[in-house]
Amino acid sequence: MYINLLYLGRISYADGLAIQQRVIAARKAGEIGDTLLLLEHPPVLTLGRNSKRENILASDELLRAKGVELHEVNRGGDVTYHGPGQLVGYPIFDLRGDWPGKKGPHLGPVDYVRLLEEVLIRVCGEYRVMAQRICGRTGVWTVPNGSVPEKKVAAIGVHVSQGVTSHGFALNISPDMRDFQWIVPCGIADREVTSLELESPVEPPPTMDDAIDATVRHFGRIFQRQMIWAESLEQVLAGPTANVL
Repeated sequence: MYINLLYLGRISYADGLAIQQRVIAARKAGEIGDTLLLLEHPPVLTLGRNSKRENILASDELLRAKGVELHEVNRGGDVTYHGPGQLVGYPIFDLRGDWPGKKGPHLGPVDYVRLLEEVLIRVCGEYRVMAQRICGRTGVWTVPNGSVPEKKVAAIGVHVSQGVTSHGFALNISPDMRDFQWIVPCGIADREVTSLELESPVEPPPTMDDAIDATVRHFGRIFQRQMIWAESLEQVLAGPTANVL
């Protein structure tokens, strides 16, 4: 069993959404296998199903001046920022497949999110950043250090339709942290957002390429699948590829 892997580089949120829709349709039709899209976005704010408009702190005028788009989407969660230096992943998986921890006819959405969190916790660990889950607060958080409370290093928001997942995670590698001041990230006002660049004691700090390699390896380990590299969207839509990582 395998997971298709496609790195799209930096593309607009609208283009990323359109690509997701094509892959989702093919996965629902059984034309392709499970697929992980990795990418970056230009600065954009997305509002999930539970979003509150007041959690966008920046004015419409400022966002327009900065060229920041707003998108309302069907994932769970509140408002989220995406931008350069942040690794975004869109796993498009059929939860009815043979997944670790599956207890019934499909892997439950909560169990699926826990697996995503585990992947990202292990990626953080590669760079000596101790990370954890926090009950009731989906995502990945640093471990408190003395008087410094936990900080959010990765956000997760997913959607499941006909057993197939979409949307996914955003892991902060080296984004401009000032951009997070435009929002109340995920609607949580009492905790800060951070990045691997800020938290890791490793020198030199992790690059995007480093984080992609680590993420791919840990996806394969946690979801117990081979990761098969694709060179293009057309190659994914055509079926399995030959380059096994």
